[in-house]
Amino acid sequence: MMSNRKRKASSWEEPVCALCGQADADPDVCGHTLFEIGIRVHEFCLTSANIASEPRAGTQVLPLAAIARKVKQANQKQCCVCGERGAAITCAEGGCERSFHLLCAKEGECITQYFGDYRSFCWEHRPQQATQEAPAEGTDCLICLEPVGDSLSYHTMVCPACKYAWFHRDCIQQQALSAGAGYFKCPACRDYALFCQEMKNMGIHIPLRDTSWEDQESYEPLLVMHSRCDASQCLYHGGREQAASTGPWELILCSSCAAEGTHRQCSHLSNTTDMWECNSCAGLAT
Repeated sequence: MMSNRKRKASSWEEPVCALCGQADADPDVCGHTLFEIGIRVHEFCLTSANIASEPRAGTQVLPLAAIARKVKQANQKQCCVCGERGAAITCAEGGCERSFHLLCAKEGECITQYFGDYRSFCWEHRPQQATQEAPAEGTDCLICLEPVGDSLSYHTMVCPACKYAWFHRDCIQQQALSAGAGYFKCPACRDYALFCQEMKNMGIHIPLRDTSWEDQESYEPLLVMHSRCDASQCLYHGGREQAASTGPWELILCSSCAAEGTHRQCSHLSNTTDMWECNSCAGLAT
């Protein structure tokens, strides 16, 4: 499973995680960055390396001595994915000596379980779903509607409850990040308990947070009405961003998508016309 790709090196000026050596890691993969004098480390890099932070007075205190020992040990281990040293995560299978960086896990088809003891497994010893049947030819992912292929693989998963809902690993991971622990269910049969436990065992990170669609900031862009003339040639002297309240320079929005607009005059509409469709909705020939 050795990769020819070298991990991205950060510039010497950037403070990096002591365990993975990266500065700009995705927080959904590596967790929040924890700080201490002279050191910083990603939350999940810490737990996956079997190091527990110490809660004190409402904050997380980094166990500096334990981190230093782990870094020293990791510098002696080569990542089984990227080939570089500094791999602080070791396969939880007894007798297996493979180690890897958290950010290399996906490329190496390794699994890290984001719960309990945060156990990690290499590509050979990772947990497998119980299903023995590959998806039927022509089966599509229920999330992106693209084919999942006709063979069992690390990149495809099936619901353990209904056993017919297939999806790509990346697609179901994105759904888990959006839904959060309270709303993450099988997209087909809506099973919760069995589905969530299986997904967690298979390395899907289900964050303990509210759904992204409950966040008011996610809705704010949807509440802003389009206010720009998108005609190929805008004739209004005030420009595309300006419009009158009535008359030839009134802005009319597409009656189908409301995502494009035009001044009446710019699309040769009469002052009584109140319905108009943009080219994308009506078609260029209409």
